Amino acid sequence: MAREYDSNKIREKLIDALRPAKTGLTGVEIAEKLGINRVTISKYLKIFAGEGLIKQKNMGSVNLWFIEEGVDKLSFPADFFQVQKKYIEYVMLGSTQEAHTLLRTALHSGATPTKIVSEVIIPAIEAVESSYNDGKMGRSEKNSLDEIISTSISMIGLLDEEVNPKKNVVILATDYHNALLAHAASAVLRNEKWRVSLLGDMSSAIDVMFDIDLQRFLNKIWPKREGIMIIIIFSSKEGEIKFFSRAVDTSTEKFGKNLRLALCTPIVKKPKTGIDFVSGDVEILLQWCQTVFESYQNQ
Repeated sequence: MAREYDSNKIREKLIDALRPAKTGLTGVEIAEKLGINRVTISKYLKIFAGEGLIKQKNMGSVNLWFIEEGVDKLSFPADFFQVQKKYIEYVMLGSTQEAHTLLRTALHSGATPTKIVSEVIIPAIEAVESSYNDGKMGRSEKNSLDEIISTSISMIGLLDEEVNPKKNVVILATDYHNALLAHAASAVLRNEKWRVSLLGDMSSAIDVMFDIDLQRFLNKIWPKREGIMIIIIFSSKEGEIKFFSRAVDTSTEKFGKNLRLALCTPIVKKPKTGIDFVSGDVEILLQWCQTVFESYQNQ
C-alpha cells in the first residue's frame, strides 16, 4: 500500500534541509535527509519549484536544488508581523522575486488570503503611498512598486477559480490609489467563491450617463437576479462618493432589495444616500459581505 505524505510537513523538512546547504543538495541527498524515496521526492521537488519555493541549477552532470531567496518556515498567526515587515522591505527595494516568494511561502504555510491582504498587502500599499506623498520617491518608482503589489494580489486571487453564482459583487474605485485596495479586496472575495466583477479606477466614468451604463452592466452580469449583488465603492473623496452612490441608488429601485451598496473609505461621515455599510477597514468590509450572504440564505 502506497504511503501517504503530508505536503506541508515535507515543505518544512525541505526548507530545514536546504537552508544551511549553501552549495545546494542533489535529489538523492534530499531523499536521504527527508527519509523519502527518490521517486516521491522528485515529484515534490517539481511541485515546490513550480510554487517558487526552490530552484534547480545544473552543475555539469549534477542537478542541485537550492532554497529561493525570501523563503522561510512560517507559522500563523504568530508570524504575520514578520511577513509584513519583510514584504514591505522587499517591495520598497523593488525586489520582485523575493516579495512574491515570501507571499507564496505565507500562502502555503496556512495564512488565509483575508489576513494576508489586511496584515501584509494593505500595509505595503500604505507604505508606498506614504513614501510617495512625503516626496521620497517619484511617480515612476511608485508605479513600479505598485505593480509588484498588484502581481502579488493576483497570486492570491488565482488560488480558487470556483464561484458561487449566488454570491455576486461589483467592485470599483474612484481614483488610482483606491484601485489597488479594490484589487486586493477582489482577490480575497474570489478566494471565498464570490463572482467578482472588478471595474478598477472609474474616475473617468464620472458623467451624467453613468447610472444608465451601470444598469446595463448589471443586466448583463446579473440577468436572473440570482442570489445577492453587492456593489463596493473604494474612495477617499466626498464628491466621488456622492456621485457613485447616487448612481447605485438609482439602480436599487430597478434591481430590488438583494442589491446592496457598501463603501470602503477613511471618511467618517456617512453620506446621505442609500449606503448599507461603511467602513475604512477592508477586513471588516469583507466580513460584512459574508454576513449579508448568510442572512440571504437564512431568509
